[in-house]
Amino acid sequence: MKVFNIFCKQLVIKLVRIVFFLIPFTCNCQSKILPDSILNVLAEQLAKKGEYILKKTARIDSLKNKLNSLESNNFSAKYDLYEKLNIEFQSYNFDSAFYYANQLIQTSYLLKEKTKIYHAKIHLGFIMLSSGMFKETFDSLHTVNAKYLPNNLKIEYYSLLARAYYDIGEYNKDNFYNPKYTDLGSKYIDSARILCAKNTYDDLYLSGLKNLRNANMSSAKYNLSILIKQGNLNNHQFAITASTLSFIYLVYGDTTQATNLLAQACIRDIQTATRETSAMTSLAELLYKKGNIKYAYDFIIAAMDDAEFYGARQRKIQAGSILPIIASAKINNVEVQKTKLLKYSIGITALATLVLIFIIIFLRQYRLLKKADILILEANNKLTTANYKLTETNNKLTEVNGKLLEVDKIKEEYIGYYFNINSEYLDKIEKFKKSIDQKLMARKFDDINYIINNINLKKEREYLYFSFDKVFLKLFPDFVQIFNSYFNEEDRIILEKDQLLNTELRIFALIRMGISDSEKLAKILGYSLNTIYSYINRIKTKSIIPNEEFKKKIMEIKTI
Repeated sequence: MKVFNIFCKQLVIKLVRIVFFLIPFTCNCQSKILPDSILNVLAEQLAKKGEYILKKTARIDSLKNKLNSLESNNFSAKYDLYEKLNIEFQSYNFDSAFYYANQLIQTSYLLKEKTKIYHAKIHLGFIMLSSGMFKETFDSLHTVNAKYLPNNLKIEYYSLLARAYYDIGEYNKDNFYNPKYTDLGSKYIDSARILCAKNTYDDLYLSGLKNLRNANMSSAKYNLSILIKQGNLNNHQFAITASTLSFIYLVYGDTTQATNLLAQACIRDIQTATRETSAMTSLAELLYKKGNIKYAYDFIIAAMDDAEFYGARQRKIQAGSILPIIASAKINNVEVQKTKLLKYSIGITALATLVLIFIIIFLRQYRLLKKADILILEANNKLTTANYKLTETNNKLTEVNGKLLEVDKIKEEYIGYYFNINSEYLDKIEKFKKSIDQKLMARKFDDINYIINNINLKKEREYLYFSFDKVFLKLFPDFVQIFNSYFNEEDRIILEKDQLLNTELRIFALIRMGISDSEKLAKILGYSLNTIYSYINRIKTKSIIPNEEFKKKIMEIKTI
């Protein structure tokens, strides 16, 4: 056996060396950058995208049903429903959002309310801007008279104008016009912030956006980080804030934090069924640069799908410009993987051949050692059998010794108990005898009759039971608890106050003491034989323990 073990060790060492030789082939087949957990979460959410879209379409269908049920002249209710439908479609589908924005404008004119007319035009401006239609955006927004708007709509109006000027400046990327657009956007942000309560979402986000567009990166990071840390943003607000903040981290060169924020923004966009978004495209581009081609390809396909569904021109251009690059990288990556897989297969074939050779050598050595192994095995089996029998004998002796100790303990307690109880009864008999003698001598026969009639045998028997219960529970303090564990909750015995055992428990306590004869139990407890049978059968019937095993379980209850 010693020679055999040495041979096995040498074989393992050789196989390990071969495996380490082939490790470069296997390692190179994996992606250079393993995805973070947040990317795994995003992939899982992307797989559930259809579920979130179904929820959104259900809300939309519900609103459409309400709209269809309205009377044709109920313009106020129609306005409310058109607005809700427009909001549902704003970041979901351009054509539908555009349709309901126009319906909103038409209805607002029928209502002849300037505030509603201008608010409807703000909604239309938002749709135009989301689709990259800058001229149409300004055409709609410049017809709005802000003095007829309440403060909350003024904030929305000025914020949208600021975003429009920032976006057109970013789109043109012209050194002459871009500063002018940026300056106009910042002025509108200042107009909006004057109306905002301090440290609200609008206040902090607009401050961050202004600082970002004016290259005050540290201030922008501070504003947007506060928003993220507050934790009271809705999903859409969080997605916008996280996406904007990710750009700042990219400027600082922190791609890890930028990736994390973009992934979180994408998750929230998926959960809100938002399809007008740039976060997924930005994340795909970032992952491509980091070498994570698999996720980059999956995410740019999802981004392109959203852009196509929403109908946003600039999003299509943005995603379409990077899609071929990532797709090409994915194809190249697949080809590289195929080449490496071929090398890996060759290595595995070589390894299999060497293993086969080692197996043949091993079998030859094994045959030489087989006879010795059989002899050793037989000797070990005999020794094991002997050890088993010895252990079994020891266990039986231990069990017997335990029972003897238990019996000794019971005898010790109950001998003391019966000496004590008999002593008490002898004292009572002696006092009773003396009292009778005195009455006889005094010829007070009525008093003798009174004494005899006042002997309370029931009370004496109850005292006898109480004394028995007390000694028994001293030996078996867990008896009631263990006994109740053999029953369902509703069938367990609940003792009255100051009651140690009741009749059922006392019967089985006597059985545990070794008194299993029903006639003896009947005499000790003062019941008929049928009553004892009735108690025992009723208890066994309620128990969750099979009837034939119940007594055995009672006898297994141990003394302290």
